[in-house]
Amino acid sequence: MLSFRTKGYNGYGVKYSPFYDNKLAVATSSNYGLVGNGRLYILSINPDGQIVNDVFFDTQDGLFDLAWSEVHENHVATANGDGSIKIFDIGVSQFPILQLKEHRREVFSINWNMNDKSTFVSSSWDGTIKLWTPSRKQSLATFNAVKPHAQNNCVYQTVFSPHNPSMLVSANANSHIQVWDTRSPNPNILDFIGHGGAETLTCDWNKYRPTVIATAGVDKNIKIWDLRMIDGTADFQSPHQNKLGPAPLNQLIGHDFAIRRVVWSPHDGGDLLSCSYDMTSRVWKDQADPRTRGVLNNRFQKNSTSKIFGMHKEFVIGGDYSLWGDPGWVATTGWDEMVYIYDSKRL
Repeated sequence: MLSFRTKGYNGYGVKYSPFYDNKLAVATSSNYGLVGNGRLYILSINPDGQIVNDVFFDTQDGLFDLAWSEVHENHVATANGDGSIKIFDIGVSQFPILQLKEHRREVFSINWNMNDKSTFVSSSWDGTIKLWTPSRKQSLATFNAVKPHAQNNCVYQTVFSPHNPSMLVSANANSHIQVWDTRSPNPNILDFIGHGGAETLTCDWNKYRPTVIATAGVDKNIKIWDLRMIDGTADFQSPHQNKLGPAPLNQLIGHDFAIRRVVWSPHDGGDLLSCSYDMTSRVWKDQADPRTRGVLNNRFQKNSTSKIFGMHKEFVIGGDYSLWGDPGWVATTGWDEMVYIYDSKRL
């Protein structure tokens, strides 16, 4: 296990570089993201196993997420508390090389397209999802994920499909999970209640099964969905809508508090990393049988975590799988000002 302290700054997101096997970026905020500055750390793992800080970039507002560019190995985009997106070149200076600002409230999520590498997506507390390219300062498209002026209008996370360059999935504060096709004249192609009315905080696409996603939220449960088995698009403006939603393909139960992040493994289609307010990160083995969707029996995997990491002393907010080396290496960060890197196969 390796560790690094982001002294004075609470971790919100950590991502491995898609270009270098020893480099990570960490998005942090002072004062738990409630007020104050942010800092982007660029970390390297030395051959002797030590984590060193190559460079850091200070921002006037907190940072809530980040994404490495899929085109330029030195570019990192950050989601900022002032509603902006800033792109930094880690080899140039202390200032961003590009700033984009259209969101009216905090940007809470940013994700780079792995297929069409020229685009990335952001989502915000203002209830919108925006599609961007670094070559222009105006967004390519804006999608309204929730009803304007709704009480719970935050879009906590939006993620590109690794299988289709125009497909997105978003996790919303109103418990909705939405699937988007950015090329369609009616882009919201699927909309359903995911967590019984509780906030959906995170989502991710399975890297090996194109129609399978994982979501999690305030209800403490991870749900695995096969999008082929979900019918129709919900009317999220209806106050009488069924709060139960469809049945998931599988449900992973074990966390004690809300789950802030889920990440599918890039090495194994059944492995899933989760980060929670219960101060643990866990790796699960999804063994769902698609032929038995919705059968409420012991098929749901209560306490089926394969590995539990409990070194964090505060909320665990961000996590990521390494693309490099032996499968199973992950990084996590949280409000305890710590970044941990460990082999989840050896916990």
